[in-house]
Amino acid sequence: MTTGHPHVGVTGTFVGMPTFPDAAREALADTTLRRNLAHATKVIRGKRASVVGELDDWEQLRDAAEAIKNRTLRHLDHFLEQFEANATAAGAVVHWARDAEEANRIVVDLVRAAGAKEVVKVKSMATQEIELNEALAAAGIDAWETDLAELIVQLGEDWPSHILVPAIHRNRTEVRDIFRRRMKEVGRPAPDDLTDEPARLAEAARLHLREKFLRAEVGVSGANFAIAETGGLVVVESEGNGRMCLTLPKTLISVVGIEKILPTFDDLEVFLQVLPRSSTGERENPYTSIWTGPSGDGDGPEVVHIVLLDNHRTDVLADEVGRSALRCIRCSACLNVCPVYERVGGHSYGSVYPGPIGAILTPQLRGTSSAVDASLPYASTLCGACFDACPVKIPIPDLLVHLRTRVVDEARGGVPKPEAAAMKGAAWMFGSAGRLGAAQRVATLGGRIFRRRTTFGNLPGPMRGWSAERDTPVPPTETFRQWWAREHEGGDGR
Repeated sequence: MTTGHPHVGVTGTFVGMPTFPDAAREALADTTLRRNLAHATKVIRGKRASVVGELDDWEQLRDAAEAIKNRTLRHLDHFLEQFEANATAAGAVVHWARDAEEANRIVVDLVRAAGAKEVVKVKSMATQEIELNEALAAAGIDAWETDLAELIVQLGEDWPSHILVPAIHRNRTEVRDIFRRRMKEVGRPAPDDLTDEPARLAEAARLHLREKFLRAEVGVSGANFAIAETGGLVVVESEGNGRMCLTLPKTLISVVGIEKILPTFDDLEVFLQVLPRSSTGERENPYTSIWTGPSGDGDGPEVVHIVLLDNHRTDVLADEVGRSALRCIRCSACLNVCPVYERVGGHSYGSVYPGPIGAILTPQLRGTSSAVDASLPYASTLCGACFDACPVKIPIPDLLVHLRTRVVDEARGGVPKPEAAAMKGAAWMFGSAGRLGAAQRVATLGGRIFRRRTTFGNLPGPMRGWSAERDTPVPPTETFRQWWAREHEGGDGR
């Protein structure tokens, strides 16, 4: 069977994905989706506000998290080499991957070397980014997602729509139907009398996954943090499935983005406060797993591999403005407060990174050559709620404007779009006081013709869509210059 998400293509873009405006328009028509999203994001926002409000030093913690990440990014080469040395000294094997293809090849070879035909996986954005499940499937290796939400997505032959809650677009009845239909095809079936009660659904998932945990020889994970000082990795989670994947298999392979480095173990203290509060609205994560090399005593993996993934992160690092996106700790706080995401969901973004962070991270990792990626910086109202919620203070609105500039600059020299042509015309007009004055005088003709009216109706042509939702005022009967000249100079303002 194919264990990945069938709609994902080799370029990292969902196959056949329309641009954001088109995808969003379709999502807005799905009332069930909007209801599911509104309920889930409202609950998470409320929990976050409650636990953040308990801390008098929340803003100081945000400042500290930002400062630690900035320091790390300024000296990333040093901390990566320090991490490699300490992880190797602890008995782990460190691999470097330039891109998704190289990372996938390394992991496939390691699984084959272990003689395994299947792996169990901890929820990992990095492995979704490089499409590891698809690469394993092509090599005849089954990859089983063990996070409850990821299991729902995988069994439903769907793709994630949220960083933290990948199945946020599904309600309990849909989950029950997926379990009843699909579990029996890939392992232990769901109970015949399964209901949509959360406890019953969780029990069905636990029983289904338990047999996979107990027989798996290889586990695959990502990491929330990598500690340069110790060579250790950190995974935080809420269910305990990650702990099972990290301790039961004999071989553990972790795919880690190079931006996940923290300089010291003490730095972790800051992030273990801001991450759970920002993501799940909890004071601390139920499960925090930290490992440094293989166990050596049979209580944990006997072999540990760490794949440090670039995949264009160094390109992002080279952009002095855009590099702040690499501070992201994948908490999803920006998604939960975004009015755009709440109404259209994650699939509209055409990437495994949805919401405001996806709108700035995806175009930097993939470039803006495709229509999908070029549309993402515009998937925002620039309201700023994302920055206010971000625990590492990523200036997402500023980056969106920065990337919009890049999209426009990359299109220069070709056939201009109607918007670009209009802007060039405006630049020509505003470039001369004489031309501007002439245009203003021409505009007053409309005010004289429609003297008794205050607004136009719908405008013709390409402006029809704009005026359908807004009042279009009739121009004044004279310009400010004409008024000034008439009142103070006795002329007509020419």
